[in-house]
Amino acid sequence: MDEPSSEPLPKPLPRPLRRWRLRILFVTLVVIALAVVWITNAFLTERFTESTRNRAEVRMALYIGNLRSELQRASIVPLLLSRDPALIGALNSGDYSQSTQRLISYRDEIGAASLLLLDKDGKAVASTDRENLGSNHAEKVYFTDAMNSADTVFTTARTDAGGFRFSYSRKIVSGNDTTGVIVVGVDLAKFESSWAGFSDAVFVTNSEGTIILSTESRWRGRTEDEALSVRSAPTAIERALQATADWAALPPDAYLLGEAVMRQEARIPFQGWRMATFTTFASVRERVNGVLALEIMGFALLMAAGFYLVSRKALSRVLLFQRESAELRQLNMALQREIAERQKAEKNLEVAEQTVAQTSKLAVLGEMSAAVSHELNQPLAAMKTYLAGARLLLKRKRPDEALSSFARIDDLIDRMGAITRQLKSYARRGSEAFEPMDLRLSVSAALAMMEPQLKQRDVEIAKSLPRMPVWVRGDRLRVEQVIINLLRNALDATKDRPRAKIEILLAAGTVASLSVRDNGTGIADLDHLFEPFYTTKAPGDGVGLGLAISSGIVADLGGRLTARNGREGGAVFEMQLPILEDQVKAAE
Repeated sequence: MDEPSSEPLPKPLPRPLRRWRLRILFVTLVVIALAVVWITNAFLTERFTESTRNRAEVRMALYIGNLRSELQRASIVPLLLSRDPALIGALNSGDYSQSTQRLISYRDEIGAASLLLLDKDGKAVASTDRENLGSNHAEKVYFTDAMNSADTVFTTARTDAGGFRFSYSRKIVSGNDTTGVIVVGVDLAKFESSWAGFSDAVFVTNSEGTIILSTESRWRGRTEDEALSVRSAPTAIERALQATADWAALPPDAYLLGEAVMRQEARIPFQGWRMATFTTFASVRERVNGVLALEIMGFALLMAAGFYLVSRKALSRVLLFQRESAELRQLNMALQREIAERQKAEKNLEVAEQTVAQTSKLAVLGEMSAAVSHELNQPLAAMKTYLAGARLLLKRKRPDEALSSFARIDDLIDRMGAITRQLKSYARRGSEAFEPMDLRLSVSAALAMMEPQLKQRDVEIAKSLPRMPVWVRGDRLRVEQVIINLLRNALDATKDRPRAKIEILLAAGTVASLSVRDNGTGIADLDHLFEPFYTTKAPGDGVGLGLAISSGIVADLGGRLTARNGREGGAVFEMQLPILEDQVKAAE
């Protein structure tokens, strides 16, 4: 038998000393929790703020790209119209009976906001807005600047409503004499409503620092300091509450209605213009507070577990003097409490995860809203026209023809569904308008846009695209515009053919080559094909600007657009663009 140990049992610590040890542990845990929450808050706030700022910079680059694209597209129109033989002849003869209708047809084809023809005395002799006919513009800046310049001039004028009117103007010369001025209005106010969907405030200033475009109507015509002072200042109580709410954010760049915002500014490469955007810290606060809530919950659970262990130890000493049944009841109650606490913690964690996921979905939905609205505008406008026609047919007791309109509306709905499935992000990574793009995607997008016209005709489409991406550097919207113009010309050329056929061939070699071939009547005059106002269409079907504008777009991209007659008949248009070698090597 083993001899009993003669060593004495360790004496338990006195009760006051145990209490002090527990208090020290509790204070240490609280200090650690506060330090972790503080460091996490500082790190995540800086990281999420930088992420929000980067997204704001990307959106602003997209805004600037769209603004520059609109200005560049409109800048070429005055030069083309100043060479229009019909307008020059009307100014020389004084017969303007057909000039207004001609300007209206130009506006519909070109997509300009307005067109105005002035004689050499500044009198409006033709206009897309008939209310301007006969008015005198001799004192207007766009008239005087155009008369004194040999090039196209851009002017900004203040309107009576407090906004600004933007226009390009150019004088019309016949021989050595100036006969008039053509004025092309540019609609830049349409961008203000789309900007308001992402940021709290956006404005554009000219070279003098005056706000000319803004999501806030009261800001137009003021400087930035004057515009910010227009918004009502917060009270002392509101400032105190705002400071408490902003504890998780970095120092703000400015305040709008008492709310902290970050400010982004970039230069627009056009006449010294600049753009500034203001974005709130709301998304930063939500994401940081979500993580902090999880950390605080974790420390709370840890403290609860610590208190639970301490209570269990004390309870074990008491249970030594109780009966076995009482001990079992106490253990059962403790187990039930632990299960309840764990279930509560799991529910709170599930709610927090759902909140974070919902916040991320809302952010993605906000970034896609502008792209969806832009792509669906054309089908919605067509649906409105078909509905109006169907309503009129039903009133005239022609239900069969009304059903045909409803079938077209159904096709448009299918097209809208296809558009929403094919939408991609429009955000650009730089401040330039050009970007790396796959030419195959532009061909597919152009065919999707031309689908209603193709369905109206029995046309066979033969498409040959390479399996690998064909990378070029360009503006996706302008390239699609060129492809759509070529497809429209092919449709017009084959309208008298019983079996119309259009072939699309995309090849990549030393250059990217896109060919559009048809089996139409061919081209009679290749030498003047790309000249402005040259057309073989009947009056009213076109004015001969589509190929001229397309040739200018391809030239801006560093390529060339050529045309020839096919060996077996028909016409062949070929667009050649430089291959983007860096993207090809990266893909390999």
